Amino acid sequence: MKPARSKKELNKPTTWSELQNGHWVSESIQLRLDEWCPKLFGYHLLKLGGLSSELASCHCNIQHQVNLDRDNPIASVIADPFELPFIEKSFDAVILAHQLDFCDDPHRLLREIDRIMIDDGYLILTGFNPLSLTGISSLLPWRKNNLPWSGRMFTPSRIKDWLGVLNYEVIECDGYAVFPYQFNRTFWTWLENSLGQWCRPAGSLYFIVARKRTCPLKPIKPHWQLKRRLSPLVNYSKIGSRVGSRRQL
Repeated sequence: MKPARSKKELNKPTTWSELQNGHWVSESIQLRLDEWCPKLFGYHLLKLGGLSSELASCHCNIQHQVNLDRDNPIASVIADPFELPFIEKSFDAVILAHQLDFCDDPHRLLREIDRIMIDDGYLILTGFNPLSLTGISSLLPWRKNNLPWSGRMFTPSRIKDWLGVLNYEVIECDGYAVFPYQFNRTFWTWLENSLGQWCRPAGSLYFIVARKRTCPLKPIKPHWQLKRRLSPLVNYSKIGSRVGSRRQL
């Protein structure tokens, strides 16, 4: 297994148009995001990255929404994603669309997101699955330098392990787009639905919803040492006289 940290700086897309079939990928994420937006509550929502900023969240109950990116013009805050300019536990939900695929240090990015996330906050993230037709296509030499194959894809199980270390509970993990083809899209969608749930791990895309869980510490009471019970004094002179009398008998 390759380490999560990359030694070279990866080319990060800022808009969906830079990805192949990016418009279709954003629409598929938007459908699932529209289902979850009404379930999010709080005061502040962060959409991290240019791809996340272009996703609509008008159905979300959280009114104050912050778009953060370096290059996308619709971003309201320009900052380094590894050093977010926010105080600890300030956001109720964070949307992270395909940012781990093009991040040279995904562990550091997740830790920084965890720092600004409140307790029981929601994290919605998406990515490409390497164990899929899209992931296998990265082995072709003429696609290694093109998006999205120039990034680093991680399996959903590996992402869930990282979230588990940060004490996040994965509420939903949806794998889809087993056949990521645009021609005859109706047929491929029908075929994927006919195969059922067993083909979901081979989906080219995954949609994960996780919630931050913070378990309170349970104090351990000290083990108090009980005092010895008081016992009456024993007259050893009487005991010696009794033993001597028994010997004489």
